[in-house]
Amino acid sequence: MAESRPIPIVCGPTASGKTGAAVALATRYPVEVVSADSRQIIRHLDIGTAKPTTDEKRQVTFHLIDIVEPGERYSVFRFIDDADAAIDQILRAGHIPVVVGGTGLYLRGLTDGVVEIEEDGGSVIREQLMREMESLGPEEMHRRLARLDPDEAGRIHPNNRVRVIRALEICRLTGRSKTELAACGSYKRSNFVFDWFCLAPPRERLYEIIDARVDAMLADGLLDEYTGLVDRGLKDAVSRANVIGYAELRNFIEGNCTFDEAVASIKQNTRRYAKRQMTWFRHQASGAFFEDRDRLIAALDASLSGWTGIR
Repeated sequence: MAESRPIPIVCGPTASGKTGAAVALATRYPVEVVSADSRQIIRHLDIGTAKPTTDEKRQVTFHLIDIVEPGERYSVFRFIDDADAAIDQILRAGHIPVVVGGTGLYLRGLTDGVVEIEEDGGSVIREQLMREMESLGPEEMHRRLARLDPDEAGRIHPNNRVRVIRALEICRLTGRSKTELAACGSYKRSNFVFDWFCLAPPRERLYEIIDARVDAMLADGLLDEYTGLVDRGLKDAVSRANVIGYAELRNFIEGNCTFDEAVASIKQNTRRYAKRQMTWFRHQASGAFFEDRDRLIAALDASLSGWTGIR
């Protein structure tokens, strides 16, 4: 059964070419995309979030885009439910779901699950556990997990550092094991299994692409898009969405900087965001990394060719 196969996750930093790779796959396979992008879920923010173009949407069906209003709260718990529903729908249609996105929190929720609690300070705990992993090694960290949560430790190979750290993080964050939380309904993960494929262009090349894409967004009318949202009374809602590009243009419109300074800030903030994403993927993603799109597509092609009934 095709649905028993791992669902491909195509991840990577912003502007790396993830959507283009999915569109290329659609020329050979009945692919549908499940978006894992925390910005593209927001309605009306189209140009600044680099949503799929009209042409791309003619070639591929996209799910989980334009599903919330600016400023509306959207949780990882909700994303897991929505993504699972979309994947199930795609499979029932006899097509292949491919998760595409760069929002690490959403992707980790799908693959490792999430605890329904406030996770303030979680990143501090995670960083501490990562340091302990480096100093003590995976076997000792797995032994620690076995003492705290033997059932979960039995499901994780000692060399799977990401999952060991996540399970220990839950224990330290909540005082309870992942197994206990799952039993009482406070822990959720996807019903599916996944394979990671990370597109990670060389940094300088990625930065060049980012700068060019920002220029293209502005040429396509990003400033007009933002002023139109302001005219519709959505200025504060857009600010709460906290999407790069719109905040910098607000500073320009309110006279806090020149247009050129706003553009420079958009590029710099996008590059910083991409760098943070790559750091996250290097530490959290458990799949293969590819510097160029052709090699990524070749790997995905080898993976998808094993699905039944698609040739």
